[in-house]
Amino acid sequence: MSVTTPQGFRATGVTAGLKPSGKPDIALVVNDGPSFAAAAVFTANRCKANPVLWSEQACKDGQVRAVVINSGGANCYTGTEGFQNTHASAELVAAKLGIGAIDVAVCSTGLIGEQLQREKLLAGIADAAAQLAVDGGDDAATAIMTTDTRSKQAMYAGTGWSVGGMAKGAGMLAPSLATMLVVLTTDADVDAATVNRALREATAATFDRLDSDGCMSTNDTVLLMASGAAGVTPAYDEFATAVGEVCHDLAQQLISDAEGAEHDIAIEVVNAASEADALEVGRSIARNNLFKCAVFGKDPNWGRILAAVGTTDAAFDPATLDVAFNGVWVCRDGGIGESRDLVDLSARQVKVSVDLKAGSESATIWTNDLTHAYVHENSAYST
Repeated sequence: MSVTTPQGFRATGVTAGLKPSGKPDIALVVNDGPSFAAAAVFTANRCKANPVLWSEQACKDGQVRAVVINSGGANCYTGTEGFQNTHASAELVAAKLGIGAIDVAVCSTGLIGEQLQREKLLAGIADAAAQLAVDGGDDAATAIMTTDTRSKQAMYAGTGWSVGGMAKGAGMLAPSLATMLVVLTTDADVDAATVNRALREATAATFDRLDSDGCMSTNDTVLLMASGAAGVTPAYDEFATAVGEVCHDLAQQLISDAEGAEHDIAIEVVNAASEADALEVGRSIARNNLFKCAVFGKDPNWGRILAAVGTTDAAFDPATLDVAFNGVWVCRDGGIGESRDLVDLSARQVKVSVDLKAGSESATIWTNDLTHAYVHENSAYST
């Protein structure tokens, strides 16, 4: 269940010494073909890390043959030397594999504003290239972790073909995409246009709807590579479903590992005038710190939800809004509904439902509560 589950891929994860902890910090995933179709989606942040700037160019022609990822440093706001580190990483991977550097994507994750140690970085990449294996997916998934408490992997088995994936991310989860690095692989025989369409549809409905803390990363990258090694071309709908399911699985693993979180919260907005309205309302609630603190305290404080809904431009009548916690409709028609005492928020999974009664569209945003542990972890992140 990894990026090496589909045929045609090798991967590995090694320790280069970039992390003070001494844990693995270089991952390499290689597409051995016979085809090399690829697509990627990157952060919408205007302040992009060096590897994002490089990989945007590498992915433009719809072909990627390898991706190298370092944890232990974001390589962002590191100037000319930082970009040279990215370029050198791609060049070394290319030299070791006998391919062009422009076909190598690069990703980095870790602390912003710290220069990577090039000697250790390149030595680690050389080591990774020498240890590539068809069963190396688990090691690669471990090597990309930062504040993650566990590695994140998923797969979908089609008829004679499959999709695999790995992800890292535990904070700064907000569109677009989230503070995440995701590598997806498939051995389906699909072209670059198909890969691009399926990936963008999948990310729009999964990763783009995570909103842990309203903070957008500088390094977000979701990359899908297709080897064609299975020799099977599935129908588009089946392929898109497979990519979507793997993305959804990984997205849920990301939100459940959010830094310090004690509750995973699904905010479902129904009967909206448009999907855009549903998303706006869901995001407003997900980013409301008072609401998130209430859930941490196991308090079904629906007034904080209505206050968040009221800050949006969505179509609704405040006098008809309904709100539920875990199926208990504590607010009916903009007023007191069922007793709050009926709501049990002791379990990790929490579902909030908001009925706008303005149309027929719906959307779900996933977030988490705001805890003491989250504040502590992020106040001490650099140290």
